Amino acid sequence: MAFVISIAWIGVYSFYMVRWATQIGAKLEIPAIVMGLTFLAAGTSVPDLLSSVIVARQGHGDMAVSSSIGSNIFDVLVGLPFPWLIYDVYKGASETDYSNAFVKLGSGGDMMISIFILIAMLGFVIGSISMSGWKLTKKMGYSYFLMYGIYVAQQLIRQKEWSAC
Repeated sequence: MAFVISIAWIGVYSFYMVRWATQIGAKLEIPAIVMGLTFLAAGTSVPDLLSSVIVARQGHGDMAVSSSIGSNIFDVLVGLPFPWLIYDVYKGASETDYSNAFVKLGSGGDMMISIFILIAMLGFVIGSISMSGWKLTKKMGYSYFLMYGIYVAQQLIRQKEWSAC
């Protein structure tokens, strides 16, 4: 019962976190994609960061890396489709009526580019860790932070180009 109540509270907090971030962004004239890519992404990753730091300091760096990669895979493979499934069940779309079966994403048709970039970055991270003998260094940490900055910058540039069309 405690687990179910915890999940319910997480849902409530998530709803308001997104709503307030959108409203604050609108007030400050910051696009929603900027709020999502920076503030919401960072805010939801802080618990993963803290647990990874604690585990890594205990000498289990492999567990920290697995946690960071695994949580993102879980988000994409469960965190996104499960709410859509609930929505579909709630709306009651039949097998022949697919009008409610699709969720339109405001990506401007470039979702595949974003997915490709993320997969390439994941491949780079795993490849660079492998090439370093499965040891993380400060230099690698700085390069990953730089990669995130480049990813956010290119996403913002592409979003600006898309919204100008």
